[in-house]
Parts: sequence; C-alpha cells; structure tokens
Amino acid sequence: MPEILDRARTQVLDGGVGLDEAGVLAVLRLPDEHLSATLQLAHEVRVRWCGPEVEVEGIVSLKTGGCPEDCHFCSQSGLFASPVRSVWLDIPSLVEAAKQTAATGATEFCIVAAVRGPDERLMKQMREGVAAIRAEVDIQVAASLGMLTQDQVDELVAMGVHRYNHNLETCRSFFPNVVTTHSWEERWETLRMVRASGMEVCCGGILGLGETVEQRAEFAAQLAELDPHEVPLNFLNPRPGTPLGDQPVVAPRDALRAIAAFRLAMPRTILRYAGGREITLGDLGTRDGLLGGINAVIVGNYLTTLGRPAGQDLALLDELKMPVKALSATL
Repeated sequence: MPEILDRARTQVLDGGVGLDEAGVLAVLRLPDEHLSATLQLAHEVRVRWCGPEVEVEGIVSLKTGGCPEDCHFCSQSGLFASPVRSVWLDIPSLVEAAKQTAATGATEFCIVAAVRGPDERLMKQMREGVAAIRAEVDIQVAASLGMLTQDQVDELVAMGVHRYNHNLETCRSFFPNVVTTHSWEERWETLRMVRASGMEVCCGGILGLGETVEQRAEFAAQLAELDPHEVPLNFLNPRPGTPLGDQPVVAPRDALRAIAAFRLAMPRTILRYAGGREITLGDLGTRDGLLGGINAVIVGNYLTTLGRPAGQDLALLDELKMPVKALSATL
C-alpha cells in the first residue's frame, strides 16, 4: 500500500482531517494499479464522515446565453461564436421545472443565470420566481447568479434562498488562462459574503481546462480552505465555438483519481457529480465515482448540455443501495 494511502487512512478516515496540497498531489500521481484501493478508501471516508445518503439536485437556467464574460469553456458567453442564444425563462416555466425536479425525489432546485452579476430585472424575476416555487413546491431553492453585492446577498437571504453556487472554476494560478474579464479574487469575495450571510456555500469547478496535475492539487487545497458545504465537480465537455472547443476530455482514470483526491481533501463536504461525467466516465465510470467519494448528483440535463435521464441515476443509486436524501413520496 502506498505511504500516502496509509497516511490518508489514519489522518482522513480515522481523524476526519483532509489531506493538504502535497498529499492531494501524491494521490493524483498514484499509478493505475492503486486506483481501486484509492477509490475504496475515498468511499469509506465519504460514508464515515457524510453518511450513506446521496443528495439529488435539478438545475434550470432562468437566463441563458448572452453573458458578457469570457470564460473560455462556456458556450453562454456572448463573446464567442457559439450556437447558444440569449433566452429568458418565464415564471410559470420556472415553477413547472421545479415541480418536475421535485418529482424525481430531488431536494434541491438551483436557479442559474448566465450573467456577470444580477441586475434589478433579474433580482425581480428571482423574487417572483422563488416566491412562486415556495408557494407550490416542497423543495429547497438554490441560486447561481454570478458575482454579488452585499445588498444582493442580503436580498437572496430574505427570499429564502438557502444555498448559493459560485464556482471558482480552477485554481488561482491557472484562472487567468481561462477568464480575463474578471478575477479569481472577485469570485472569492462573493463567496466570502455568502458564507458570512448564513447561506450555504456551493463552490466547485471544472477539471480538464488545460491545468496541470499540480494545479489540480492546488485547486483542491484552495477549495478545502474555503470549506464549502458543497463542491460540484465538472469535467470539461468541449463546446463548439469556445476557445476550449478542441480541448481533449479528461481520461476516465484521471477523472476517478481526481474524485477520490478531492474527497480525501474534503472529507465532510457534499461532493457532487456535475457536468461532463457522461462523456468522461460513461455508465461504468459513473458507478465507480459513486463508490469512490461522490455523494450527490445533478439529475437530468445541465444548462446547455444533455445529461443522463434522471431515472438512470436513481436506478443506479437503488442498485447500489444508496438512499436518496429526503426522497419524496412521488417516487
């Protein structure tokens, strides 16, 4: 057994203390022959410190496309020759999406907008939309609206938004290679205000943007420092027309190693399967990740890409005897 796994068993599994950047890097550098043992240890850590339940979430885009930022992976940027065009969702459609999400057994519904940050029009739609959802659907509402001011943070709390997503996307050292229209530090400031407000912090990123394995370890350590409630882990699904449209996808074994490493860095965090797992891991790899540290999934489609049908993920969780958190009576 490699020394790093022995150390992780004592420090992380027994003690609940995550690996530091050097430890994460050692895990990411382990040869394939130790992958099964690494995934098994990460799974034991997840069950020990998070329990057996899996949190299920659906997401919907309130405002799609036309974003002024230049995130190089994103087809919603208005600066690239992408097929995605700007669209707004009306309130009845938003409520219907929340109902459909709740019907899968999901406990979480996240409203997303492709913006630098919300203007008054978007905040008005959020006020109306969240009120309409809370009146008709028994589900927790989360939001992802870009960078916030303190007044906007306070208003979201008053609406009853319980969790806010704002991804750092990648490590601090690599971020300028991916985004130039705003800084990593600006994102961090929004996250600081969200945490101080009492809302839960959801913060993750995308692997496969061109970062080195050392920068993946740096990213895991920076997320651990933030200590978010939830980390959505995406794998790049290259989008036509974006600067990263020709970037190769992450190799499945590297993706699984990263899942385990991030779990060993953050033993108590909700680690959520998000975009790109379908093309990076496929069905078999999705199963391996659920047995390697993942304890939450986004079901159905993503913002501009197709996901697996919700029924497939729920059937897999049932087969693995992993209970869905607060499963609704509609199933």
